[in-house]
Formats: sequence, structure tokens, C-alpha cells
Amino acid sequence: MSNTAILQRVRNPPQPPTPILAFSKLTLCIMPAAQIAIGAVYLDECPAQKYIPIYLMVVGVFGLVLTILSCLPCAQEPKDGTTNPLSRVCAIWNSLTSFFLFCWFIAGNVWIYSIYEPDYNKNTTNVDLYCNKTLYLFAFWTTTLVYILLLLFLFVGCCVLVCFFLCGRADPDDDV
Repeated sequence: MSNTAILQRVRNPPQPPTPILAFSKLTLCIMPAAQIAIGAVYLDECPAQKYIPIYLMVVGVFGLVLTILSCLPCAQEPKDGTTNPLSRVCAIWNSLTSFFLFCWFIAGNVWIYSIYEPDYNKNTTNVDLYCNKTLYLFAFWTTTLVYILLLLFLFVGCCVLVCFFLCGRADPDDDV
């Protein structure tokens, strides 16, 4: 495959079929919806760190907003290679939202991991250390899942790079 063909495929990647795209978007909405629901249900159930349910709801809302915005036509670049002002505004909005979510994720890490492991028994004498078990464990494992997935992607990416180096084919144009 020539370099121009590779560049053409990078610039215009093939689009998955619409049902697969719709299913993947709906799947991406499950976790944010669960975060909003659990944060709302257990809003006042964590005196040990009152920001944990708020953290879950905000992450869920912004996750849903990003997923929904990715479905809008303004999020895609025109096929003719031009840029329109609406797609530029969408790109800036996505960048700002992603930056906010990154900062909010760091704050959530501090709130969640700083009280590890809270008292799950509400009937103790010191209620200030109490946090609902469902709320805390859901927040803890969804946050930890981000780190697990990040490490998994890094590992797979490194393995792919090693495979490219070890099993790389010479291009017919090269003087090998």
C-alpha cells in the first residue's frame, strides 16, 4: 500500500454502519446515566465526603452531554475538507468540556480516595465517618475503572508498537 493510500485512509476513515454506531452511542450512555442516578439517590448519604454524590452527578451529566454532542452534525468535519464556524465552536466546546472533566476527575479522586475506606454502618456513634456503601463503592470502582482502562490501552498500544517494530514489512519503494 502506498503512502498516499495510507494518508487517504487516515484522513477519511471508513464509517461503521449506522446500527453499530447507534448501539455504541447508547452503550456509552449507560455509565453516565447510572452515575447520575446513584448520585441523586444517595445525595445526602455520605457525610464523610459530601462531594462524592455531586461528583458522580456532574461526571454523569457531562459524560452524557459529550456523548450526545458527538451525535450532532456540527461535531463532524465536512467531507470536502473545509471548516465551518459551527464545527469550530463544537470543537472548542468539546475541548473545554473535556478539560473540565479532567480537572473534575482529579478532584473526584481526592474526594474518593481520601476517605478510603469509610464507615458503612450508619448507626455508629460518629456519623461523620459514614458513607453509604453502594454510593462509595460505585464511585470508587468507576474511578478505578478509568485507571484500569488507561493502563490496558497503554499496554495494548505498547504491544502493537513492539509488533510493528519486530514484524514490520519493508515497503517496495524502500531500498532494503
